[in-house]
Amino acid sequence: MTPRAFLVLVAGAALAACQPAVPDSGRGVGFDDQFTAEQRARDAALAGGGVPAPAQVSSVPLQATANDGSAEATAAETARVLAATRPGAAVVSNSGGEPLNASPSNPPPPVLNAAGISDENNFDAVSGQRSINADAARIAANRSQYQVVQPEALPDRTDSGPNIVAYAIQTGHAPGTPVYRRTGFNKQAKYDRACAEYASPDQAQIDFLARGGPDRDRMGVDPDGDGFACTWDPTPFRRAAQQG
Repeated sequence: MTPRAFLVLVAGAALAACQPAVPDSGRGVGFDDQFTAEQRARDAALAGGGVPAPAQVSSVPLQATANDGSAEATAAETARVLAATRPGAAVVSNSGGEPLNASPSNPPPPVLNAAGISDENNFDAVSGQRSINADAARIAANRSQYQVVQPEALPDRTDSGPNIVAYAIQTGHAPGTPVYRRTGFNKQAKYDRACAEYASPDQAQIDFLARGGPDRDRMGVDPDGDGFACTWDPTPFRRAAQQG
């Protein structure tokens, strides 16, 4: 045998010696020899018909308590409950008032009118407070204080600015139809910049007409020449006029 082979065998034997012992899987995890011995003793006792000896029972009687279920404890608890529910005890525990007996044979308890509840719907209570003549006098006094406001004509518009409703009805061409001549360079950029200054297309159209539109477009809000600034559309105004 060569020295190299001998060294390999020695190393293998050393590794085998370091390996832990594998427990018996049939015994289960955590079971030692004592458990195995007790299990064998039990099996032997069962096979021989043996029965474990019963535990010894003390002959000393237990003392009766409130919750042990004995006759004495039950009688004492019943007496305590009856004493707590007698009429006198109920009055003390009910803020000094007699408890209400809800038996069907008893008359219903009286209905008390609590403070703050109106009796306007109670005819007997109202008739005892005022008469029909007093109600008529109060109604007449209320009517004398009525003030009738006469309708007034709507004021005329003092604004002399352009009327986009009238302009929409006067025109008949569709949006995007070139009607007016437009010249210039970089019209789209100028259009985007100018229309961004207005809060709505209606305001853009009013300002467009006030500055010489639709013939002239000084701000560049109508690059296609249809006479409508930015995205203003006259169609809804025309439709409303036709339906009216």
